[in-house]
Amino acid sequence: MNIATFAAGCFWGIELHFSKLPGVTGTAVGYMGGHNSNPSYQDVCTGDTNHAEVVQVTFDKQETSYEELLNAFWAAHNPTTLNRQGPDIGTQYRSAIFYHNEAQKTFAELSKEKLDNSGLLPSKIVTEIVPVETFWPAEEYHQKYLEKRGMGGCGI
Repeated sequence: MNIATFAAGCFWGIELHFSKLPGVTGTAVGYMGGHNSNPSYQDVCTGDTNHAEVVQVTFDKQETSYEELLNAFWAAHNPTTLNRQGPDIGTQYRSAIFYHNEAQKTFAELSKEKLDNSGLLPSKIVTEIVPVETFWPAEEYHQKYLEKRGMGGCGI
């Protein structure tokens, strides 16, 4: 199994989005990219920790590729808005790809460049492409939040 980590706004919706993709064997929401150890949701919501809400995706390369996950990532949110997705505002809602190896970094950069040059978006992509850091799992009540409640999305 392989791991990919993405930040694309509120982690509830992005987790549900990735969990439905063929080849995805697991998802977990959490926090990454900040300076506090073991942050809580309340800590991250202050905007002072610099953590992003992320989804960590476990996938089977025999069934899906990292490139397909990147395509799903771009399609799931607006990568041209800085620190914002829908009504959610703050650095914790930024768009980011946390790469786990050099191959992921290369694919992410090429994918971003291709989309940026496609003319399909109203402005330039602001998504960060940065090395993976410590993944701090979110509290249990955040895991599969929408699925547990029978919700098909956040309504954004």
